[in-house]
Amino acid sequence: MDTRMERIRQDFENKQLGVDEPFPFHCTMCGKCCIHREDIFLTPKDLYSLARELHQMPEAVFDQYCECYVGVDSRLPIVRLKPQGSVRRCPLLKEQKCSVHNVKPTVCAMFPIGRGMAVEKSRIDEITTADIRYFFTNPGCGDGTETHTVKEWLGAFGIPLQDDFFIEWQKCLMKLSLRFREMEKKPGSDMHAVWDSALVLLYLTYEVGMEFEPQFREHVEDLQKLLDKLEKN
Repeated sequence: MDTRMERIRQDFENKQLGVDEPFPFHCTMCGKCCIHREDIFLTPKDLYSLARELHQMPEAVFDQYCECYVGVDSRLPIVRLKPQGSVRRCPLLKEQKCSVHNVKPTVCAMFPIGRGMAVEKSRIDEITTADIRYFFTNPGCGDGTETHTVKEWLGAFGIPLQDDFFIEWQKCLMKLSLRFREMEKKPGSDMHAVWDSALVLLYLTYEVGMEFEPQFREHVEDLQKLLDKLEKN
């Protein structure tokens, strides 16, 4: 295994926290979690929620506040909020306050708790809530005058432990990552067109007046069909 990935995996395991385990943290509203940040990554659902809140289309929100790059390991388009200025602040930070507090990105709502999973590719279709791992990293802000459990913390921000979209999204990412990496190995593959199509279908083509999940599933199917067509040509 790549030593860098092994270090990441080991660090992840060392910081794991059970859903009923306590961690010390009290937010003092200092705003430090919104600066020096280049890791506010968005899911398609995050971008959709921001678009609804701002009364814009997802593409317009993306153009104004986000940027995209291809992940070194995943080989997938990764969308993040575009850091601003020398302090690399979140572009949605206005007068030292979050301007979209009610629909802030999931990674922000969960802060300082993170979550992820490490699953063998043979088990992708079998992923369940039991595979989710939570971890706590001292954020260097706030103070430790309060203690919370992961379950309490997530519940306070309306994030369910049984997060069906998170499971669905992780399955989608793992399958697409495997497929994209295989496509890159084939001579003549136009990966820029593939990445652009994935960005548009997974993130940008949503009607904010309609429910998110049905549209997301339809877009995943459309992307799979497009990839099938490209691989046959």
